[in-house]
Amino acid sequence: MEVNCEGCAGCCLDWQPLLAELTDERTVSDSSRGPLHSGEKGRPPLDDDPNFVALTRDEVRGFLEAGMAAALTPRFWYARDDAEGVSIDGYEVAAVSGRPVFFVGLRKPPKPVAPFGREEPTWLPACVFLDPETLQCRIHEDDLFPAECGAYPAHNLALEHETECERVEAAVGGERLLEDDVETTPEDLLLGSQAIGEKLFCHPRPEGLEGTIGRVAQGELATADRAECLAVAAASSPGTLAISEYHYEWGKERALDDESESWVGPAIGEWNERAEAGVEPTPELGDAVEEARGAPTTPGWELTSDEYGSDTIEETGSDEQ
Repeated sequence: MEVNCEGCAGCCLDWQPLLAELTDERTVSDSSRGPLHSGEKGRPPLDDDPNFVALTRDEVRGFLEAGMAAALTPRFWYARDDAEGVSIDGYEVAAVSGRPVFFVGLRKPPKPVAPFGREEPTWLPACVFLDPETLQCRIHEDDLFPAECGAYPAHNLALEHETECERVEAAVGGERLLEDDVETTPEDLLLGSQAIGEKLFCHPRPEGLEGTIGRVAQGELATADRAECLAVAAASSPGTLAISEYHYEWGKERALDDESESWVGPAIGEWNERAEAGVEPTPELGDAVEEARGAPTTPGWELTSDEYGSDTIEETGSDEQ
């Protein structure tokens, strides 16, 4: 599989606000507006992130250990029908055995970016780890780099789903998906019941999510809301509904107390403030907002594709989807 990532980041940000402009001369399929990674056909998510990357339990624990709980957020879905749902805050939420189910992924604060060769930057929801100037991932070479990100778009190709690379090609032209042969097969992916406790987490106390679900739908999650979900994810057991009380308490404490350990939380706060204040979108602000607080730098595109691993992506062997 070979992809051309330079100047794109289509899979790392929500570029739907650009569609009206981009489709004046080109046609983009409706699928470009749908969630990429939910794998929950017929169950739309409560949030509006089109590029949600689901993390595994061990990846959630890794971010908690690193003091980066602020980077994470849950995703819940509307139930397909009343039989599979649990009613919380006026929403019928998808559930397994009466337990609301959710993913954990990366947050997307507004950032000043100019993807696809645009001359004028604009504020767009972008991955917390995306460098707005180089449009590269700040943790690409880090142990925290999610397996799903490393494999993308292999899983979409294996499942014969449209990739974000193809959506960008349709909207702005150019070539992004250069070679689409993959060894991964749908049988190798964590889907359905295989994902329970490993990627699809089941909250054991629906009443504990009262207030949280409403804030998810409104895009107004608080630290305590995220902490509750992260604690359940960290305490989950692959293949079962069991919850480890030890890991739940550990995860809750880490999520509530350790957000100040890293640059992530303060940077998200400042990005939100600047965007809401209508500050001119300047990608170079990433230096002051993120790197000055300790965020890793990115190498830029002067390096060859093999050195950075962006143009040519090898199969990682990950079985998450």
